Amino acid sequence: MNEEIPMTRGSWRWRVGLALFTVINVGGAAYAAWMGEPIHAAVHVALLAPTYMVWRRAPWARRQDVTPAQLPDERLEYLQQSVDVIALEVERIGEAQRFNDKLRAERVENPERER
Repeated sequence: MNEEIPMTRGSWRWRVGLALFTVINVGGAAYAAWMGEPIHAAVHVALLAPTYMVWRRAPWARRQDVTPAQLPDERLEYLQQSVDVIALEVERIGEAQRFNDKLRAERVENPERER
């Protein structure tokens, strides 16, 4: 069911480039650490983070999920009930707002009847 997305013409270049970039940074970090240059090693390690993010977001790393055309009846019914409940709550909020507006209008018209 989960089929890999086919590689585009330029995607193999990206894979090779990212692989080389990763190898260079891992090797550079190890070499810099061995030579006693912690800041230089840290830069190589920091450059691995964006490389990892590119690998994760790359189109060849994703798998295509096959989704059904329609939701199952149970889920559709649950979704409909949820929408109905939300609509009812919104109507209650609107009714409370109208009631508060009516009370405020009455207070403005009759300021001596406040308490």
